[in-house]
Amino acid sequence: MHLTCLRTLKTPRSCLLGSLPCNLHKRRISLSKHSSETSCSTIRSSTMAKRVAVIGAGASGLTCIKSCLDEGLEPVCFESSDDIGGLWRFKENPEPDRASIYHSVIINTSKEMMTYSDFPIPAHFPNYMHNSLIMDYFNMYTDHFQLRQYIQFQTRVLQVKQRPDFSRSGQWEVETETRDGKRESHIFDAIMVCVGHHCHPRMPLSDFPGIDTFKGKYFHSRDYKAPEEWRGKRVVVVGIGNSGGDITVELSRMTKQLFLSTRRGAWVMNRVADNGLPVDLVLNRVSLLIQKILPRDFICGIVENRLNYRFDHAMYGLQPKHRFFNQHPTVNDDLPNRILSGTVQVKPNIKEFRSSSVVFEDGSVEHDIDLVVFATGYSFSFPFLPAHVLSVSENQTTLYKHIYPPGLEHPTLAVIGLIQPLGAIMPISEMQARWATRVFKGLNKLPSMSVMMKDIKCKEEAMANRYVTSSRHTIQVDYVPYMDELAEQVGVQPRFLSLLLRDPGLWLRTVFGPCTPYQYRLFGPGQWEGARQAIYTQWERVAQPMKTRPIPARETKRTFSTHLFFLSAATLVVAVIYKRDNYQEYLQYPMMILDKLKTYLPA
Repeated sequence: MHLTCLRTLKTPRSCLLGSLPCNLHKRRISLSKHSSETSCSTIRSSTMAKRVAVIGAGASGLTCIKSCLDEGLEPVCFESSDDIGGLWRFKENPEPDRASIYHSVIINTSKEMMTYSDFPIPAHFPNYMHNSLIMDYFNMYTDHFQLRQYIQFQTRVLQVKQRPDFSRSGQWEVETETRDGKRESHIFDAIMVCVGHHCHPRMPLSDFPGIDTFKGKYFHSRDYKAPEEWRGKRVVVVGIGNSGGDITVELSRMTKQLFLSTRRGAWVMNRVADNGLPVDLVLNRVSLLIQKILPRDFICGIVENRLNYRFDHAMYGLQPKHRFFNQHPTVNDDLPNRILSGTVQVKPNIKEFRSSSVVFEDGSVEHDIDLVVFATGYSFSFPFLPAHVLSVSENQTTLYKHIYPPGLEHPTLAVIGLIQPLGAIMPISEMQARWATRVFKGLNKLPSMSVMMKDIKCKEEAMANRYVTSSRHTIQVDYVPYMDELAEQVGVQPRFLSLLLRDPGLWLRTVFGPCTPYQYRLFGPGQWEGARQAIYTQWERVAQPMKTRPIPARETKRTFSTHLFFLSAATLVVAVIYKRDNYQEYLQYPMMILDKLKTYLPA
């Protein structure tokens, strides 16, 4: 069953003072008014909640609104489109400066790892969800926590700038424009930027001589929607990231021949791990600890051997020169099958275009190409922010913990969701928002600028040493280490010793089970009563969507309890050997241990 949030939703005080909806309690300043006339109307009473502008109502923006409400802040969200969802809302016609997905997109992270930490995804939803189901979940989340009333749709943010008294107040002026062209200026105490990093399609056409003479059609992957139009055609897909891999597989079922062009190759992971489990649920804190202790090259060797056991990357033309952890891996279950069936041929980088032909760097030429899809990623920018506040160059920007510009006198601006995790972005954005709202309230403090810059430099160097040089690898984070790093700032990191002493069953599930987001609701600010139950029932939610056909239970010769009994018996034998004269005393211990542990073991 779907767990409901047991915490009381905090309602901004301004919404309790009158009968008007919350989103009408605004202190707006018309651009046509003189600044001296508006100053009085924008003076905030010390008893009123701080106002926070949230820019964007996607996966990050929604959790920012909720985090503001949880901390008693007053959020106003500006969304340029007509609905929530951001990247995950499918639209047939892409909007300018926004990412756009194709109809068949299925997320690469399982539902238990991508869920918001206090609102589990329904048990009957599949583990890897279609984009329409992700939108259903976002709508459930929005409706459950009553977030929609704080969103102004079809309102574009034109400019965000510091007020003249920023050194004293830390306030910002936000200029917006509605769909009908009406411009307004608003004063806010803090800003949360949630526009993501899939902003502008990267089309490096200058790297492909002769593209202007190409007689076929070419476009960026954001403009791809469905494969039917290309039935019986010859197609080249450039790029082997997740989008490139998915589009390759889908198109290859329709095309006469598909060629996948890649400069470096890639390590290809499967969504389905051993025993049919989602691959991101296999890792736990013990395995992550082992990864930290052992040399990275050794771990890379183990993972690469495992991937090559499924299919030989060299034989399939995919093996890269770099090691597994040196590049964001590609997740694709079907690509090896399409290569094996011949519908996909892997090619090196494109050297040049000649009319309707494509010449590759190995000298091979493919003629009569009808379409080239550039799955070459995105670049991001913040055109509404002054360059001295936040600048971007070659997809690189300077942010403390990937959130805060370090040079501000007051930490009242936070960038949420500007990360490329090896894992799901939703829980990370949620944790960033939980920290940011507490910083806005003054409950958490940031270190000095010198400390922040040292941390930023350290992370930049670590990223440069680990990853191959690419605009894709400027905002990489590892899911669990980064979540733990943020959780420590908020004060919500799991206390494993405390769990071991007072709740051994929960300790077992948090240490040896998957690192699901519910772990960060067990302690500290924002603690949720349902977190323990969510952890206890997570495997039930994994299994439920696949229980569509009754299967009779099979008898097993030995259960886990049986194995544990024999282990206890072995312990008894050792004890008897060393304490022959007092073996009766030891006879009771194994059974006591067994009875104790049975309480916490699954049936």
